[in-house]
Amino acid sequence: MKKNDLYLAAGILAAAFFLLAVQRFVPASSGQQVTVTQDGEIAGSYLLAEDKELVFTDADGGRNVLVIRGGEAYMKEADCPDGLCMRQKAVSRKGESIICLPHRLVVEVTAGESAGTDAVAY
Repeated sequence: MKKNDLYLAAGILAAAFFLLAVQRFVPASSGQQVTVTQDGEIAGSYLLAEDKELVFTDADGGRNVLVIRGGEAYMKEADCPDGLCMRQKAVSRKGESIICLPHRLVVEVTAGESAGTDAVAY
């Protein structure tokens, strides 16, 4: 390896760490909300800024408890056989989701407000 190769590798590593830091530590924009879908239908939309504890039951009596606290949402309880939804990390950024397949429940972070027009193309 030559000197310039080391500079290139150091630059790539620095850029990767910078992007990781921005992704991890920059707070999510305000207006984010959680949209809960059960059996393909929207069960509700809730702001991440408001602390809540919500209970969802499916047609077969399956029960999930979703907690929204501190700008994040996580599954506190679920009586599904595998409990994978409770082991998923808390979601707070647009596009992140928690899915409980046995109860057909999807919790997804969406943008709450329209950002408006960024640019106009002619």
